[in-house]
Amino acid sequence: MAEQAVSTERGWIPSWLPSWCPTSQSQLTNAEDRMLRCIESNFSKHHVPVSNGRLLWTLSFNSNGTKDKTPMVLLHGFGGGVGLWAHNLDALSQRRPVYALDLLGFGQSSRPPFSTNAQEAEEQFVESIEQWRAEVGLEAMILLGHNLGGYLAMAYSLRYPGRVKHIVLVEPWGFPECPDTADEDRPIPVWIKALGAMFSPFNPLAGLRLVGPLGPTLVQTVRPDFKRKFSTMFSDNTVSEYIYHLNAQTPSGETAFKNMTIPHGWAKRPMLQRVGQLPPEIPVTIIYGSRSSIDSNSGSGIKEKRPKCHVEIITIRGAGHYVFADQPDDFNHRVLQACDQVD
Repeated sequence: MAEQAVSTERGWIPSWLPSWCPTSQSQLTNAEDRMLRCIESNFSKHHVPVSNGRLLWTLSFNSNGTKDKTPMVLLHGFGGGVGLWAHNLDALSQRRPVYALDLLGFGQSSRPPFSTNAQEAEEQFVESIEQWRAEVGLEAMILLGHNLGGYLAMAYSLRYPGRVKHIVLVEPWGFPECPDTADEDRPIPVWIKALGAMFSPFNPLAGLRLVGPLGPTLVQTVRPDFKRKFSTMFSDNTVSEYIYHLNAQTPSGETAFKNMTIPHGWAKRPMLQRVGQLPPEIPVTIIYGSRSSIDSNSGSGIKEKRPKCHVEIITIRGAGHYVFADQPDDFNHRVLQACDQVD
């Protein structure tokens, strides 16, 4: 069982708010179990202890025929959890061991307070991943990260390059620098600026908790696309309920993410400023969806920073930001191809 979550939201939000939200640890556990019920491969799920009594929730796929291969570690994005890899776990684990973990502060992992300093918060994430690696006993790994998980995969690789054989960045967040001025061809509307200023004191998903019992309906209304992404697996609201329970819990990683950003979602510490420090022998694969709103220029930026290194950019047709759920077969195939270069 993960340690009791510690509230990190500040301001006028009352301490009794979590009790107003129809969520609990057991409901999150049940929602995740439903997300994973379609997985056919054998796997284990358990908490892995890291420092200070904290725990990282982990799914482990280890078959006898793949144990000699470099394991792949999946890092989810902001607001995500291990259940969102439901389309991918069977396919990816056929050739090598696969581990999926809930990042510190998210999902069923411990939700401790994070530093308000962006660099220190990033270091807390990175050190928790390193402590997890040591506890699980992995000598080296392939790191695959989506969104925030991509940022942390690169941050970890810069800090512990000897432990990484290949980096797969899936629609990564936090790489480009914030432009000095808004793009003249695409100026930011005044109403968006006003909303940004209004909500800047709050965590990104505070509204989900503020609406209390309406939260599950809000997720279904605002993000009906998630149900479509997993329609071959579920015909009910399994996915939206999982996403709700992931994010209606007391925030922790969410607060850390907020402290790592500046207005409009740019990273305080853009990764492109540092990616040139990555040892040249570590290959990088970047995967984008052709229909995503994420700027894919970061992939070209990584290539420019690593001119004589292996950097492959893959665009998957018909996919949006959640590439791995939009076009899972194509995504799984391309990831397996990229990782075959390792062993």
